[in-house]
Order: sequence, then C-alpha cells, then structure tokens
Amino acid sequence: MINWFKNIDATVKKESLYIASVTGILSLLLQAAFLVTRHWDYTVLLGNALGAATAAGNFLLMGVTVQKALGREQKSASDLMKLSQRLRLLMQLGVVVLGVVLPCFNIYAVIIPLFFPRIGIMVRPLIKGEGK
Repeated sequence: MINWFKNIDATVKKESLYIASVTGILSLLLQAAFLVTRHWDYTVLLGNALGAATAAGNFLLMGVTVQKALGREQKSASDLMKLSQRLRLLMQLGVVVLGVVLPCFNIYAVIIPLFFPRIGIMVRPLIKGEGK
C-alpha cells in the first residue's frame, strides 16, 4: 500500500489533497445545513462520510489513471481512460445504491458530496487568482 502511494506523481498528490480538502470543508457545511434545518442525525454523518470518501477517492483514482496513461501510446491510453471512467462510475453508482438500500445512510448526504470535487475544480481558478 505504501509503495503504491510513493509511486503517485507529486502533482496528482497535490491536486487530490486539494480536492479532499474542499470535500472536507463542504462536508462540514453540509453537516451544518442539516443541523440548522433540524434534519441532522447519525445517518447524515455516515452518508456524508461515505459520499465524501467516494468523491475524493474517485478523483485520486482518476489522477493515477491519467498518470499511467501518459506513458502509453494514444490508443492504449484512450482505452485505459475509458475503462477507468466506466469503473469509477460503477463505483459511484454502487455507493449510491448502498446509500439507498442501507438505512444507516441518509441518501442526500451520500449523493451531495459526489458533486464537491466539481465545485472544487470550478473555484480553483478563483483561489489561485487565475483567469484574470
């Protein structure tokens, strides 16, 4: 496991840490929203943890796949990226199904964090001061 992490490119680690941080911050805000609206219970916490871990893990897996694809020919790289996208989508679907089927998860708290990486990607240029 540790050797696997050592082989990850520094940029992939940096960007994955950024996405995990954004996901963590937005997860805290999600918990606060459930508290303020008086809909919070342990299922919200568990669902948020499942969804946030899936979202951050999905981004890391995407980065590792891109890293591996860079050393391949175009056709092979394209096939690898397509396979990775399908498998990661299946993983997310499986997590959503778990969130629906198991009563220990709040379904909204499972699904909403899956969008947090997209929000992090959209606000990154604002944080870095790019695009001016």
